[in-house]
Amino acid sequence: MRSKFDEQLESLNNSLIEMGAAVEQAIADANKALVEHDVELAQKIIESDDEIDNKERDIESFCLKLILQQQPVASDLRLVSSVLKMITDLERIGDHASDISEITLLLANKEYIRNLDIVPKMAVATMQMVTKSIDAFVQKDLKLANEVIAYDDTVDRLFTALKKDLIELIKENADNGDQAIDLIMIAKYFERIGDHATNIAEWVVFSLTGMHKKSKIM
Repeated sequence: MRSKFDEQLESLNNSLIEMGAAVEQAIADANKALVEHDVELAQKIIESDDEIDNKERDIESFCLKLILQQQPVASDLRLVSSVLKMITDLERIGDHASDISEITLLLANKEYIRNLDIVPKMAVATMQMVTKSIDAFVQKDLKLANEVIAYDDTVDRLFTALKKDLIELIKENADNGDQAIDLIMIAKYFERIGDHATNIAEWVVFSLTGMHKKSKIM
């Protein structure tokens, strides 16, 4: 009986890895489409968001079946319930990649008012956070999960730096206002992606310790 359950948990891990990879690719493509004014890629990201939504539903259904059929207790229940929380954050990350792409379409025929060097840095940072948070879960690595949580400060600093820069551009020339606001929104979406990756890492900590944000739940 336990052997069967272990196989199901391994399948759950693999599904989570696949969803994480899809989300990571969405972030990378959203950044590429923005920087390169790639309208086709931006449209593809928007359309492919349904695939991430479907992955969330499939994993959710699988988790609920595990709970009903296997009636896991203690650490196993924490693990499955953590996955249910994590896929919600992964789905929201996919939504934010789509949101970024929608703004990219609006900016497609416009020259950017500043170099977008900070945006790719935010994209790389958040992709790493997503990857490491999933790795921490699969490998049951508490240290790695805590590293992801701490790294969110780096993304926050990048967002603050870009926001300040864009606000200065608005002060210099009010005509920069519309695009500056769009770019601040894009940066905010990347910052929110970092927050969701942090949430995932916090649920990894919970799955391993029963503690969530220093409060014992289970």
